[in-house]
Order: sequence, then C-alpha cells, then structure tokens
Amino acid sequence: MTTTTPLASPGAGTQRDRRWLVLAVLGIAQLMVVLDATIVNIALPAAQADLGFTDSDRQWVIIAYALTFGSLLLLGGRLSDLFGRRVTFLTGLVGFAAASAVGGLAPSFEILVAARAGQGIFGALLAPTALALLTTTFTDPKERAKAFGIFGAIAGSGAGVGLLLGGVLTEWADWRWTLLVNVFFAGVALIGAAILLDPQRSTTRPRLDIPGTLVGSVALFAIVFGFSSAEHNGWTATSTLAWIATGVVGLAAFVYLQNRVEHPLLPLKIILDRTRGAAFLSMFLAGSGMFAVFLFLTYYLQVTVGYSPIRTGLAFLPMVMMIMISSIVINAVLLPKHGPRPLVTTGMMLGALGLAWLTQIEIGSSYLAHILPSLVIMGLGMGAIFASSIQSAVSGVAPADAGIASATMNTMQQVGGSIGTALLSTLAATAASDYLAGGGSGGAVQAAMESYTTAFAWGAGIFVIGAIVAGTLFRTGQLPAQQGAPVVAH
Repeated sequence: MTTTTPLASPGAGTQRDRRWLVLAVLGIAQLMVVLDATIVNIALPAAQADLGFTDSDRQWVIIAYALTFGSLLLLGGRLSDLFGRRVTFLTGLVGFAAASAVGGLAPSFEILVAARAGQGIFGALLAPTALALLTTTFTDPKERAKAFGIFGAIAGSGAGVGLLLGGVLTEWADWRWTLLVNVFFAGVALIGAAILLDPQRSTTRPRLDIPGTLVGSVALFAIVFGFSSAEHNGWTATSTLAWIATGVVGLAAFVYLQNRVEHPLLPLKIILDRTRGAAFLSMFLAGSGMFAVFLFLTYYLQVTVGYSPIRTGLAFLPMVMMIMISSIVINAVLLPKHGPRPLVTTGMMLGALGLAWLTQIEIGSSYLAHILPSLVIMGLGMGAIFASSIQSAVSGVAPADAGIASATMNTMQQVGGSIGTALLSTLAATAASDYLAGGGSGGAVQAAMESYTTAFAWGAGIFVIGAIVAGTLFRTGQLPAQQGAPVVAH
C-alpha cells in the first residue's frame, strides 16, 4: 500500500498546473498502449513479405500482444498499488520502448512475436498505472471531469488512431516504424514522468497474492487464447473447448481464492459494487462490439473497395474525432449532472444504430452516404460509453485500490475485444462459406460482403445487450465522490 502527498497551500496553483502536464504524460502512455492493438494490423502484409512467414502464422503477431496484455493486467495493477506508481510507470515505459525497438528491428518472425509479447507484458504495467495515477491526481470534481474526459477520449479513439498512424507509417516509411515509433512516444513520456511524478513513500507493503496472481493470470490467458484460436480451429475443436474450459474453471478458482486470502489480488468488493460492476460489463461488451467496426470495415475498405492504407486510416478519422468530442463534453458537462446510467445506455444504442447502418453497405456503396454517417454515430456512442464507464469504474475506490480497479477496467476491455474478434470472425467466415455453398451468383466478392454485414449485424446485437445491461445495472444519480484527500502527482 502506498501513501499520497497532500497539496501544500503555498504554490497550490502551481501544483494544479502541474496536474495537466501529468495528464499529458499519462495520455501519451495510454495512447501508445491502446494504439498498439491496431497499429500493426495494417502493416502485417508488408511484414509478412519482408520476414516470409505464412498466413496461418500471421495471427500470432496480434495474439502475442493480446495474450500477455490481457492475462497480466490484474497483476500489473496490483504491482502499482504495492510498489509505487511512479516506479511501476517508469519501468513499464522503459520495457515497452525496449520491446518495441526489438520488434522494429526483428530479423525473423520468432523475434517479432517475442517482442510483441514483451510489449504486452509492459503494457500490462502501463495501462492500469496510468489510470490509477489519473484517479489519485485529479480529485477536484470539475478538474476530474475534464481530465477523465480527455483520458477517455484517448482510450476510446486509440484503436482508430492506430489504424491511421499504421497506414501512414507503412505507406510512407516502412512497416518497422509501426513498432519503432513507440520508442519516441515512450521517450517523451519517460522524460515527463521522471520530472513530474514524485516518488511515493510506502508505509506498509502487504504480501502479493501469489496463488491468486498465478491462477488469475492463467485463467485470463486460457480464455483469451481459447477465443483467439477459435477463429482458425473452430468453436467445436477439442483444443478450443479445452482452453475455454480451463479459463472458466480458473476464474472460478480465482474467485474462491480471493475470498480466502488476507491480501487478495482483486478484492471482490471492487467488482461487486453495482456501479463498478455495470461499468466493467459495459466496457466488456463495448470492446466486443467495437472491433466489428475496426476489423471488418478495414477489410471492406482495403480489400473490397481498394483503399490504400493511408486512405483507410483517414476514413476512420471522423469516428476518432467524434469519440474525442463526445468523451470530453460528456465527462465535463453531462456525467456530473446525470450520472452514468442514461449516458452509457444511450451510447450503447448509438453503437447499435451505427452498426445496423453498416449492414446496408454494398460493393459500390458511397463513403459519404453509407459509411461516414455510421462512423459519426458510432463515435458519439463510444465516447459516451468510454467516458462514463472509465470514471464509474474508479469512482469511490480507495486510493490504495485504484491500481487494481483500473486494471480490471482495462482487462474487461481487452478480453472483450479478444472474445468479440474471435466470435465475429467465426460468424463472418461461416456466412461467407454458407453463401458460396448455396451457389450465390456474386462469387467470392459477394461472399465477403455477406461476411462483413453479418459481423456488423451481430455487433449491433452486442450493443443492444449492452444497452439492456447498462439500463438495468447502473444506479440512477451521480457517481460517488473520490475517497482520500487531494494529492499531488506521484
């Protein structure tokens, strides 16, 4: 457990100004971690041609990051609580930069995959620590709303920014720069963090829950791996079912252990709170449905329509902008007045509407008439979901548990994205196969369209479920106040 340093009266204005510089540093780190889930996607064909790996191996460049990141987030969040957020944050930045450099210079497929796994390990330190620092740095309600709005905008738009940046770097430079660019991001954040974040003074340091850490990490690994492999092996494959079953049993064992240890990795009071539980589930469902947009619309624009990588990235820019605008406005204006329930519910319905709109696209559909409106609607919805859910997940949490609460939020988004990608990819592939087996006259191109629209339809259904969950589980009214005294950046 770590302590925080109260604001001193003299120079309080300077400390408040300092907080916004801290937010900039945290935002850079968060953007780096989030965009790395998608920035490599557009570069994969170029990387494959350069390193000579097969189509079946290509998935591991993506899965390696998702596996380590998703399975170690809870551990990363608790480590930040136990050993101090400054040292955890700095360690994560250095490690992420080093892994990115290795990946960018990788001479072989094996080293590239190992580097991506390394990025996931250190990303699991960075993501929850950044949100925990934000939680304990901004305690004034008005400042906190603005800060979380900006942070939520970054978290929600990072995947889209990754597609745009990945396209630019791949087309104008080299695929390796989609990894090497992280060295620049991490370097800037490292300098800022070293200057702005004060060392924490630890008063007590409870023992780390080793059994819970091992069981929880293995369970999350098994679930993410099982769903990721389902796309290629099928849902009924023995290996797929075995991994998912292992994950489910592991989660049950994890909950059992957390009820019986003195210092649990994830205190169950954090997830059993009604508002936080609703926020975690909302982020899980939003992550599951959101990837239908990024993944299948990218395929449609590049493969079916023939967009270049840069043009594909630019096509997503309106959605990114709407996420940013929506997140900031909602956190600063609407969330303090109305609470998360109506905002997350509305965001989910907008997400469903945007994806339902995309089910109408055809081979020759116009971007302005058929794609842009859906992206704008989706952006507004995702901004509402991310901004409200992120703040709901950490509101009312004791400062000592801020790291693990933040990690749980990140875990739900990551696992939701992995499960959603696998589920929707399998449904899309089945739709294409059924079309071809039925003797459809459009051939492979129309079969691909069938797969895209099927994924969009199921994605819309996921958001409808999310609207029901949010409207049912979130409490009415405003969020609880943050526990603990105001603190300086630490």
